[in-house]
Amino acid sequence: MVARVRTVAFQGIEAVPVDVQVMVAPGKVGMQIVGLLDKAVAESRERVQAALHASGLSMPSKKVTVNLAPADLPKEGSHYDLPIALGLMAALGATPGDMLAGYVVLGELSLDGTIAAVAGALPAAIGANAEGKGLICPFACGPEAAWAGKDFDILAPRSLVAIANHFRGTQVLSRPEAGIQVSARDLPDLADIKGQESAKRALEVAAAGGHNLLMVGPPGSGKSMLAQRLPSILPPLAPKELLEVSMIASVAGELGEGKLTDRRPFRAPHHSASMAAMVGGGLRARPGEVSLAHHGVLFLDEFPEFSPQTLDALRQPLETGDCVIARANHRVTYPARIQLVAAMNPCRCGMSGEPGYRCLRGERCRTEYQARISGPLLDRIDLRIEVPAVSASDLIRPDRAETSAAVAQRVARARAMQRERLERLGATSAGTNAHCPPAIIEEIAKPDTAGLTLLKDASEKLGFSARAYHRVLKVARTLADLDASETVGRIHLAEAISYRMSAERMAQAA
Repeated sequence: MVARVRTVAFQGIEAVPVDVQVMVAPGKVGMQIVGLLDKAVAESRERVQAALHASGLSMPSKKVTVNLAPADLPKEGSHYDLPIALGLMAALGATPGDMLAGYVVLGELSLDGTIAAVAGALPAAIGANAEGKGLICPFACGPEAAWAGKDFDILAPRSLVAIANHFRGTQVLSRPEAGIQVSARDLPDLADIKGQESAKRALEVAAAGGHNLLMVGPPGSGKSMLAQRLPSILPPLAPKELLEVSMIASVAGELGEGKLTDRRPFRAPHHSASMAAMVGGGLRARPGEVSLAHHGVLFLDEFPEFSPQTLDALRQPLETGDCVIARANHRVTYPARIQLVAAMNPCRCGMSGEPGYRCLRGERCRTEYQARISGPLLDRIDLRIEVPAVSASDLIRPDRAETSAAVAQRVARARAMQRERLERLGATSAGTNAHCPPAIIEEIAKPDTAGLTLLKDASEKLGFSARAYHRVLKVARTLADLDASETVGRIHLAEAISYRMSAERMAQAA
């Protein structure tokens, strides 16, 4: 007799069906698991045997063969423990196999028979719901899996004994409630920053249109403080965005207590991060920082201190909105629609260009340091601003600056205008001006006569690339949205070009 239990394997954030086949037959006593396994799956044999023994079931004095089909699909992770154990229990008659047929199962077993949490419960639940099946998952993953649907059948037992009692009808398991993580109200506020009005304006523009931002200034000028306050002015995640972000976090095992949150991700990796840590990879092709920041902010402090290869690996995700990890035996794609915010010193000593300071290495110090960032990467950054040192008069000023709540209202209004406009034009995948296709941005950001003349002159003098041209239009469209203007005027283009001019000078140095 062959008992069958359905589980999943993960390819990116997609849950691929896997059929666990368990056969108990005469032969040499032992348990064999086959099906292109990694080390964690191969070791499940010992965990399953110990968990069954702790639950009051003994292994049969026969040959037990477990096949994970399809056999040519790589199987990774510890979530195969529970489906293997339930398949073996069904083969022994301890649980009804016909009742297991309506569920997708995943979970890791402890030696005492309890079921430990695993990564990927949310994608597995969504995949099971699409197939019309229920889900059996660890108790800790129940609040996460419950987001797959209100009428979705979920069993979240704490142990093997609990699931066996449920099927016998002696201890019925209740459906878990969807978990939501309450957003913290104590986010850093823009009102804490004194002075830097130009930088705050650029931060508001970046938040309103989802634009990439680079801040250049001496140490202590407030670049990191500004970046850390960007989440406080960003709108919460939309339902579709929330699901995408949570699926990536689930696969990475970063959903705390199985609870979802509508706060946009803010990732700030150290500059020693490797390319695999940044864009994803490793033996099991896990998502990197760029994917964990999907629909959120990726903040790179000390921008030139990252390795040039790691920075240039960001060029494709910034352009396409996804990250493709190719290996010899498989290919994985993770979403990576991010807003890049970077901060850097103007030179190695950090004080180049500051009044009263003279660098001993001269202009060479500034040029060599900024040349660590490639021109193609700079071409993808919409806003580049200088953040000068804060003066003493700004620091001792008693009045409090504008709060994040006030700025967030303007950002929300601008994003609402963008969303309605793009839905009307059928570009719902864009979401913001920064991700709008070139053909559409030329239509919705068509400048007036004076603005067109200014844009033409600036393009010729500064040598804008085609990408730079369209990104200037996108920033100008965002500026018009902040002013609640349907047309893009000369004043909007002038400000957008001013954000671009510094980037063009820096690209020439690179």
